Amino acid sequence: MSYKRPLDLTILLAAHIVLAPIWLLLWLAIPLAIWLGDRGPVFYQQRRAGRGGDVFVVRKFRTMVVDADRIGPVWTNERDPRITAVGRVLRKTALDELPQLLNIWRGEMSFVGPKPLAVEEQRQLEAQIPDFARRLQVRPGLTGMAQVYNVGDATDEKLRYDLEYAARMSLWLDISLVLLSIRNTLLGKWDTRGGKRDMNEG
Repeated sequence: MSYKRPLDLTILLAAHIVLAPIWLLLWLAIPLAIWLGDRGPVFYQQRRAGRGGDVFVVRKFRTMVVDADRIGPVWTNERDPRITAVGRVLRKTALDELPQLLNIWRGEMSFVGPKPLAVEEQRQLEAQIPDFARRLQVRPGLTGMAQVYNVGDATDEKLRYDLEYAARMSLWLDISLVLLSIRNTLLGKWDTRGGKRDMNEG
């Protein structure tokens, strides 16, 4: 869709100009809080599957203990003891996703689209679920229909919402999903799923 890239850049630039003091505070306070928590790395990075299967690297603010993937299951839930105190706040507000704004700037992601899954998870689910690869026909997003409406994070529902988004994609749908996502962040309503199956570290 021709509107996607202009919309992404408009939101990025407008938000950082209008809310510059808040962005500066977030970019300083979050890394400091993570580092003070356990003196570990501030960022976690992972290879994700993008549009057409292209692989790219995302960085997130670390929300779990160092080497969490070596001491526990790769799928997490909100009560996972490996999640740090700072990490719980970041997950509730989705501020751990903030570094992915760089992926949007580079054009690897959009603000709205299917969640980019870890390469291994995407391949595993493609082998298990017919048509799962079809969700990669759209550039992945920081938020989207599945992220907002798939409360149980069920894989089949994820696919249904991702394909529905691909079919209904429009400027107004994207704007409404961005606004709903902002609401969830302000109210701390992200990552409230008791059985969240997530192969991402944080």
